[in-house]
Amino acid sequence: GPRGRAGSQNSHAAAMGGLKDELLKAIWHAFTALDLDHSGKVSKSQLKVLSHNLCTVLKVPHDPVALEEHFRDDDEGPVSNQGYMPYLNKFILEKVQDNFDKIEFNRMCWTLCVKKNLTKSPLLITEEDAFKIWVIFNFLSEDKYPLIIVPEEIEYLLKKLTEAMGGGWQQEQFEHYKINFDDSKDGLSVWELIELIGNGQFSKGMDRQTVSMAINEVFNELILDVLKQGYMMKKGHKRKNWTERWFVLKPNIISYYVSEDLKDKKGDILLDENCCVESLPDKDGKKCLFLIKCFDKTFEISASDKKKKQEWIQAIHSTIHLLKLGSPPPHKEARQRRKELRKKLLAEQEELERQMKELQAANENKQQELETVRKKLEEAASRAAEEEKKRLQTQVELQARFSTELEREKLIRQQMEEQVAQKSSELEQYLQRVRELEDMYLKLQEALEDERQARQDEETVRKLQARLLEEESSKRAELEKWHLEQQQAIQTTEAEKQELENQRVMKERALQEAMEQLAQLELERKQALEQYEGVKKKLEMATSKTKSWKDKVAQHEGLIRLIEPGSKHPHLITNWGPAAFTQAELEEREKSWKGRRST
Repeated sequence: GPRGRAGSQNSHAAAMGGLKDELLKAIWHAFTALDLDHSGKVSKSQLKVLSHNLCTVLKVPHDPVALEEHFRDDDEGPVSNQGYMPYLNKFILEKVQDNFDKIEFNRMCWTLCVKKNLTKSPLLITEEDAFKIWVIFNFLSEDKYPLIIVPEEIEYLLKKLTEAMGGGWQQEQFEHYKINFDDSKDGLSVWELIELIGNGQFSKGMDRQTVSMAINEVFNELILDVLKQGYMMKKGHKRKNWTERWFVLKPNIISYYVSEDLKDKKGDILLDENCCVESLPDKDGKKCLFLIKCFDKTFEISASDKKKKQEWIQAIHSTIHLLKLGSPPPHKEARQRRKELRKKLLAEQEELERQMKELQAANENKQQELETVRKKLEEAASRAAEEEKKRLQTQVELQARFSTELEREKLIRQQMEEQVAQKSSELEQYLQRVRELEDMYLKLQEALEDERQARQDEETVRKLQARLLEEESSKRAELEKWHLEQQQAIQTTEAEKQELENQRVMKERALQEAMEQLAQLELERKQALEQYEGVKKKLEMATSKTKSWKDKVAQHEGLIRLIEPGSKHPHLITNWGPAAFTQAELEEREKSWKGRRST
């Protein structure tokens, strides 16, 4: 009916709005990757290339004229993210239909940002796995920029991966990871998430292939909306033969392929709210049969076992039920519920904080009011004490004043009595004073005479002093003259003294030189004397040798020698027998021969 059509139109508009948000996330990664210097701006030439690529993968007609027209006012310089958004919305995103290849679109955006951002440290996952995590991140991330994934969604994803790997979820390990989480940020960026999964922290003991298969399984479910997949037998419509096919269940279609590599697609079973699924009894040797009834066709399928059959029937039934309700797939609905719950919790927290602030403000106001009342009470008590103090002080002052008045009256009466007595005594004193004044007048006359005489004496002394000063100044001039002459004489004497000093120094220097020469001569004389002594000794030795008859006999007589007692030392032996001379005589003769040869 019309109501149903309106509901479907609203859901379609909401779906397109959600699609636009999902596309923006991937485009944001590409835009920020092109922003090389982190200025928040990208050059127009790069934006043109990005826009062209987006139009190509999103199957939107490209309008280069509109791009030029949009940025016409600013031909120079880069464009910010905010500056690019109006063009992106108007000419690309608003024209997008749900007929493009989402994987191709994501891969194009991934290619633009991967080289710049992917960690250089080795990971346990392939780049293809990293790409799938990147797409999953865009699906699970918050709808605010820069994009992050909060710890709750990280836990959801890691649980999914652990379940797909067949491992046990380590809640304590994740809680420990959350404790060490950086408080300064609300979540992880996509590259930090890839590094977290790629470093194997939450998949210890699993090989690369298992991790890769788990990532692929979660990717199929969350991104490709694969609700269930697996091998089953299908009965042909024409030949009625049974063939094994790989079935893939999505929110509004069941596709079947030759094998799980999805390369050879054999057909689709289009699901709508009028379809139904029924269990069939075993027949023709086939077990675990069920039937899918559609508008124009019926499909007989055989599962491998009863459990698989029940799972498939339940999954297809749930899918048809969701189509009737117009609800999104379970994982998308769950994601939306988690986001709404987070939003609700955040709103509740903000409301609680607001109420706390209001209570705090009210409490502070009450405190201020109480403080004001307390101050007023203190001021009133202070004023009352002050009034009491003033009253007592006034009473004391009145009593003191009354006592003072009485005392003063007594004193005045006494003073009047004293004054009467004093007046009579004053009269007597006055008469006495008159007499004293007369005596003083006479003394003053004498003092004036003495003063005049003193002034004359002073004048005389002053003149004498002036004469003495003149004499003193003339003497001073003479003394200064003498002093100058004396100074000149001293300077002359100083010069002469300096000259004498120089002469004395020169004479001392000459005397020093003479003394040094004398010492040198003395040394030379001593050396000459020593030489003389040596020569004298040599002469004496030569004389004694000359006088020695042994030398004369040795030099002139040859072999003749005196007969004397034989030497105790052994004789020298010659060719003719024992030698007629000693070793000492031989040495003397050798010296003599050498001397003659040299002369």
